[in-house]
Amino acid sequence: MVDFSSLAQKYGTPLYVYNFDVIAQKFVALKEAFKARKSLVCFAVKANSNLSVLKHIASLGAGCDCVSIGEVKRALHVGIPKYKIIFSGVGKRDDEIEEALKNDILMINLESEEEMGRVEMIAKALGIVARISIRVNPNIDAQTHPYISTGLHENKFGVDIDSAKRMYIQAKNSAFLDPVGIHFHIGSQITQIEPFREAALVLANLVRNLKSLKIDIKFFDIGGGVGIQYKDEITIPLYDYAQAIFSALQGLDVTLVCEPGRYLVGDSGYFLTRVLYEKHNGHKRFVIVDGAMNDLIRPSLYGAYHEIEAFGKEEGETSLADVVGPICESGDFFAKNVELPRLEHDDLLVIKSAGAYGFTMSSNYNSRNRVAEIALEAGKDRVIRKRESFEDLIDLEKEYV
Repeated sequence: MVDFSSLAQKYGTPLYVYNFDVIAQKFVALKEAFKARKSLVCFAVKANSNLSVLKHIASLGAGCDCVSIGEVKRALHVGIPKYKIIFSGVGKRDDEIEEALKNDILMINLESEEEMGRVEMIAKALGIVARISIRVNPNIDAQTHPYISTGLHENKFGVDIDSAKRMYIQAKNSAFLDPVGIHFHIGSQITQIEPFREAALVLANLVRNLKSLKIDIKFFDIGGGVGIQYKDEITIPLYDYAQAIFSALQGLDVTLVCEPGRYLVGDSGYFLTRVLYEKHNGHKRFVIVDGAMNDLIRPSLYGAYHEIEAFGKEEGETSLADVVGPICESGDFFAKNVELPRLEHDDLLVIKSAGAYGFTMSSNYNSRNRVAEIALEAGKDRVIRKRESFEDLIDLEKEYV
């Protein structure tokens, strides 16, 4: 069991803590599930882009799925091989495309015919051939929160089947494009296996059609989206997940690419925050803490649930409370109407499953300094990002005043 009290005492709060041993266990389990086929695990950097996290994942053999040139540069910085880096994202600038091509990464994942035109033009100007993949929108309902659903026509991501066919034929006939991959990603925090199976079948049939046209797809990218347990979700067994994909790919010689983010790091992370005081407005109870929505925005952004533990408090009588932060927004909360014991100044709350989309979505709203990040590995703890200071906060502004 992790001694969160000692960590909070040593490093202060608010604080992110990541268990690197858990990340390794999750990665090994995923690789084991896909061992029957050629596979490449590309971690979705947007979930947690800390350099030490990326280096740890690189040491396990992973690549990276990146959605900005900044993420590509982070991956290269920690030693991820260029042939294990994919550049995705619905809106890439010309300079980002050019830099990705110059870095000779595995492939650029295209989201539209217009984007393909930009990539072709830039590749021609550079005198190189751009390896590309196309994100196909299979119009499959992932049965997840609408803000993290990406596989329906009403979402902004990818192209439909007919557009994809047209793009692949155009790419095959281009001297500056090499269509090596196909990609789908239908959403995040998915706990049902059928959407994955359906999407894989749709795209596998498309690959068979493309191969009949002498378009040699080498990489079949199934994206990410496998859910974790935040509350009472029943998660997908990895073996069943892999077998569903394998069944769709029968007869196809392709390298399977998956892009887990939350699955690898979500369970590894904790957000520690101390109680400032309790407040009662009539019958309403508030627990006010030193952490805020700028540190962990998921509950405010789309009502996400995170289990909260009052660390070190003996079990006893509890009552309903809202756990809220100091920010001047009514949306600044970590939980509403949760059962908690009576809390006092300096009591420690541990917010669980906070390793994904926590720090990466944090901000300096209300001129709050971003918090420190700590790694746990083999029983030892270390800083992997120091707590910001006020000087850090104003560094890019002060010379212009």
